[in-house]
Amino acid sequence: MRRKIAKFSILPVFAGSMFFSFSTKEAANLEMFSTSNLDLEYTVSFEEPETEIPEVHSDLPILGKSYLGFKEAVGFKESGGRYSVVNEYGYMGKYQFGKGTLELIGVYNPTEFLNSPELQEAAFYANASRNKWILIRDIARFEGKVINGVEVTESGILAAAHLAGPGSVKKYLRSWGATAFSDAFGTSIRNYMKRFGGYDTSFVNPERRAKAVIQPTRT
Repeated sequence: MRRKIAKFSILPVFAGSMFFSFSTKEAANLEMFSTSNLDLEYTVSFEEPETEIPEVHSDLPILGKSYLGFKEAVGFKESGGRYSVVNEYGYMGKYQFGKGTLELIGVYNPTEFLNSPELQEAAFYANASRNKWILIRDIARFEGKVINGVEVTESGILAAAHLAGPGSVKKYLRSWGATAFSDAFGTSIRNYMKRFGGYDTSFVNPERRAKAVIQPTRT
């Protein structure tokens, strides 16, 4: 993930009246997903931008709306799908991870990370899994709703969390889009929700302590 800046807030409107009530059963099902004491702002930074990674102009393979299609679309947007990319801020790999985010999912060796496509793919899944766990309540509340002209979907939420961090996505959703966020290149939560909406991310299991683990190859 490239370094993110230009976060700004607008006074939330209709704050008290716009949330949804849950049945006792739904509330019980979501009670286990408590995010107290979790770091939700780990992707946000406040350094001034300099230059942007040049875009690679090529066609994505047709992968449909599967999880594979989702992660390849995000990787193409972040780096042109290149595993070896390191930007001027030190964000690394196909999905442009920062050092802090990688440490949260158990990756401590940047050189090993850059040299291992398998580890980068595992990191993407682990980060999505952790973000899904953090945002599970908000997925249940807002999926199918329309905010700032964009239908909210699970895949859009997970993509936005990859861009801005789960804390920023919580604030955006719970303010009905009034609390906004854009990265150094002007890419917003709304943009990612729209661009990556409608993919099937049911493959991603929510896990609080998700770690990037390379699965052994079957022979």
